[in-house]
Amino acid sequence: MDTADLRYPIGKFQFPAAVSDQDRELFIEQIAETPANLKASIEGLSEAQLATPYRPGGWTVRQVIHHVPDSHLNSYVRFRWALTEDEPLIKAYHEDRWAELNDARTAPVEMSLALLDALHVRWTVLLRSLSKEDLSRTFRHPELGPVRLEQSLALYAWHGRHHVAHITGLRHRMGWD
Repeated sequence: MDTADLRYPIGKFQFPAAVSDQDRELFIEQIAETPANLKASIEGLSEAQLATPYRPGGWTVRQVIHHVPDSHLNSYVRFRWALTEDEPLIKAYHEDRWAELNDARTAPVEMSLALLDALHVRWTVLLRSLSKEDLSRTFRHPELGPVRLEQSLALYAWHGRHHVAHITGLRHRMGWD
């Protein structure tokens, strides 16, 4: 498997042109399942295994675990802004720099798993309450321009599966499963 495959184990994300009702339900369910899937992906791993990069030059498993709630918390806030303001300009962040902070490199993964679990319970309640009209609302990303909430929903359904696949792929390649 080449490095590109290791970086995108479920393929690169593509913003959908439209999201059907069926798609929306699937994406919400995938977001709801992310905390349990992420926790299951690291079950039984040792400290040394958590310190292993998922690919050459990539983040460690620990950094991936801490990254997911960082990213999803940002997305949750973006949803709330878009639902309460007219096309708010959101702030991007340097996820690579966040992953190098001490807590992301060294802190126990359990704290981020607990944060992700609580966040996703609340986020899923919000997501299930949204109408098609709500999901057509937008925020303005400084690099991407306007992004519809339905597109962001698809992105974060993919994002959770993407990072779980980083870890499960590493486990499989290393014979840890």
